Amino acid sequence: MRLDGFGLFVEDMPTMVRFYRDVLGFEIKEDENTSNVYLVKDGTLFLLYGRNDFEKMTGRKYQYTRGVNGHFEIALSVDTFADVDKEYARIIAQGGSPVLEPTTEPWGQRTCYIADPEGNLVEIGSFNRPFEGRDNLGGTQ
Repeated sequence: MRLDGFGLFVEDMPTMVRFYRDVLGFEIKEDENTSNVYLVKDGTLFLLYGRNDFEKMTGRKYQYTRGVNGHFEIALSVDTFADVDKEYARIIAQGGSPVLEPTTEPWGQRTCYIADPEGNLVEIGSFNRPFEGRDNLGGTQ
C-alpha cells in the first residue's frame, strides 16, 4: 500500500474550503459546495468530506471534538525562520486561530501552530533551510 492522501471530516464545507484554498494555498479540485472536495498541496491529495455524508454512507453516528482538538496536526514547512513568523502573522490576520506563537525549539526547528475554522491543528515550521525530506528531520535517506 502507499499513502494516497489525507482527509478531514468537516461540518462547514464552504468555510473550510475557503480557509485551505485561500489562506493556506491548497489547490482546489472541486466546487466548494459539494460533499467531497479534493484539494492538492505539493502533490499530496487532501480531501474534505462532509460529516453528515460520511455518516449516511456508513450508517453510523460519530462524535466529533469541538474547539481546538489534539487528535492530529497538518504540518507545513517553509524555508526560513523568518517565513514561519511571516506566515503565522498572515494566517492569523486572515482568520486562523492562534495556538502557539512562533518559537525556536531546542531541536533547532522554529515552529508555530494555528487552528483551522473547525479546530484542527496546523503546524508551520522550518529548520532555516529548504525542506529536503527526511534529512531535515535528523534521519538519513
